[in-house]
Amino acid sequence: MSLETWLAFLGASALLVMLPGPTILTVISYSIAQGRRARLPLVLAVALGDSTALLLSLLGLGALLATSAFWFTVVKIVGGLYLLYLGFKLLRAGVSPAALPTAAASGSRWKLFANTYLVTALNPKGIIFFVAFLPQFIDPTGDVTRQLWILSATFVACAGINATAYAIFAGSARRLLASPRAQRGFNLGGGALLSAAGIWALLARRV
Repeated sequence: MSLETWLAFLGASALLVMLPGPTILTVISYSIAQGRRARLPLVLAVALGDSTALLLSLLGLGALLATSAFWFTVVKIVGGLYLLYLGFKLLRAGVSPAALPTAAASGSRWKLFANTYLVTALNPKGIIFFVAFLPQFIDPTGDVTRQLWILSATFVACAGINATAYAIFAGSARRLLASPRAQRGFNLGGGALLSAAGIWALLARRV
């Protein structure tokens, strides 16, 4: 892929991982409850969890996209429509208090790691999202499998850095996510980003 395509994916990934979801809410909750000792296992759990979800998403997908122009087009069109659907849901979402889970102040770092890993890796919406999102940045004339792994590594790196930032600034992040105004901004910004990605993917089919 071109450097421009990779940079576009890097920017999109950096923005997308900032959107609050089950993983981010879990990171904030554990960070507040357990302090600095929670940071390393949380970041490792997020990185490993996203890697697992990406692996589940990409099993067989790279080979399929590399060998079939028809399925490559189908996956990208369906992915574009799915991104539009996610964007529409965020744009019309009402503002409600953030459902931040509570975490016990006690417990081993291994248990904290395992809980965060499971939340991240076993989110079916995340797996579906990866299948829809990654192919939008693939050049079908190149090595599809290699491109998928490069994009996956990029996304995991962004997710790890983002989890680190949320863990460090957990108190401020919790107050921010509890603000209706901030939630409205997350919904509108995230919805616009996902919708733009979906439209871009669908228009690309007509070129």
